Amino acid sequence: MKFFASDNYAGAHPKVLDAVQKANTGDARAYGTDPWCQEAGALLREAFGENSRVFFALSGTAANVLGLKALLRPYQSVICTNTAHIATDECGAVEAACLSKIETVPGKNGKLCLSSLERFPERRKEVHYPYPKVLSVAQLTEVGTRYIAGEIKALSSWCRENGFYLHMDGARLANAAAGAGVSLKAFTAEAGVDVLSFGGTKNGLLYGEAVVFFDPQLAEDFGRIQKQGMQLLSKMRYVGAQFTAYMTDDLWRSNALNANNMAALLHHEIKDLPDLALVYPVEGNILFVRMHKDNIAKLNASFYFYTIDASDAENFPSDWFLVRLMTSFSTTPEEVMEFVQAIRRCCS
Repeated sequence: MKFFASDNYAGAHPKVLDAVQKANTGDARAYGTDPWCQEAGALLREAFGENSRVFFALSGTAANVLGLKALLRPYQSVICTNTAHIATDECGAVEAACLSKIETVPGKNGKLCLSSLERFPERRKEVHYPYPKVLSVAQLTEVGTRYIAGEIKALSSWCRENGFYLHMDGARLANAAAGAGVSLKAFTAEAGVDVLSFGGTKNGLLYGEAVVFFDPQLAEDFGRIQKQGMQLLSKMRYVGAQFTAYMTDDLWRSNALNANNMAALLHHEIKDLPDLALVYPVEGNILFVRMHKDNIAKLNASFYFYTIDASDAENFPSDWFLVRLMTSFSTTPEEVMEFVQAIRRCCS
């Protein structure tokens, strides 16, 4: 069985495994005070800016929740699109941990639009309504699209004008930056993001994410939030070692480029097939397509991918389903072409 379901299915990069093995020597200080975490922090500050503050977490959900908790009080709310991971795929973790409401708005190709935000500042006048305080964007979005830097800057400017913070779920920020050919800083510190969850697990790490604050004052109490949130790992050196490998020689970029390139190859080879319809622009390592349920069943005999829903879109019959196809840092051209040949047999 070949997998095109998620970049979470991929293993760890050999350089990451080698770094963990090298860190597994002798004793070391605990709770992130070890040399590996110190080096990883320095490399991340080099990438994101010297004023940034870096903390580690084990999962993307934890990084998102704790980063948001640093920005929110229980009576406040966070605004995101109706496809955002924090709203659809984290089992209410933000509400449970932050005691804050998530409010969703429709997005355009998965992206938050300024036009959908106009009502929220006015709602602060009503004591019965949650106090809107944070915008959260995902880069890449959950549908695989990429914000350009100008779009993030526009949202950040709106936040400054209206007293909001801007949070970024950067589980696939590496894919976005690699695809756009820009630095990590271009989409974050330079674009006005306040807090970032920077992903590693989906791009070659065993486990591990970084929570990055671009305003040091926002990070003042985060060590306690991290501890209370059960993310202050005693043997944090194994996370630090992974991030040191990840940031050295831009391994994050080369991993993400491979994932993006394999998605681009898949897109190029299937985009003109008559019995298949692409739904969103392909700007990273994710494709969303609609195909007939019988073709999905045939492909599932040898390939696994996610079938999202039945046809709820206009102009598609009820027996066409939406599926998500995803590539990773370890996907090879041979694997893609094998999948392409199977799709062609079904959809041509």
